Amino acid sequence: MPFVRISLRKGKSPDYLTALADSIQHALVETFDVPENDRFQTIHQHDENELIFDRTYLSGPRSADFVYISITIGRPRTAEMKAALYRRLAELLAQSPGLRPEDVMIVISTSAPEDWSFGDGIAQMTDPDWRLRAVGGRQ
Repeated sequence: MPFVRISLRKGKSPDYLTALADSIQHALVETFDVPENDRFQTIHQHDENELIFDRTYLSGPRSADFVYISITIGRPRTAEMKAALYRRLAELLAQSPGLRPEDVMIVISTSAPEDWSFGDGIAQMTDPDWRLRAVGGRQ
């Protein structure tokens, strides 16, 4: 049940944005035990003065293609799973849409089941059978 916020500078094509979002989802499915249909993403495009980042802090050098990926998850993952996600995201994003690994920043935040409502004014994941409902659709 990750919710992904993707932030980058304005000016990329719709195909680039699709490739970016698709690669992120593929990495989550492959490394983070996320079902393929569990996809919630938002893309925020910013003017140059609205996305501020250091070009060399702990990585780099970063270019104007810098992308910040914030992933909010419900169920905690192991350090190994997180490391695998970071590696796979860098690999997939290098392939499509062609991002350099130095230009990819990822932050994972964990939340509790009661912190999520997928609609209907209820916290679905507090129901003990929520996983069955997620696979089978709305019931």
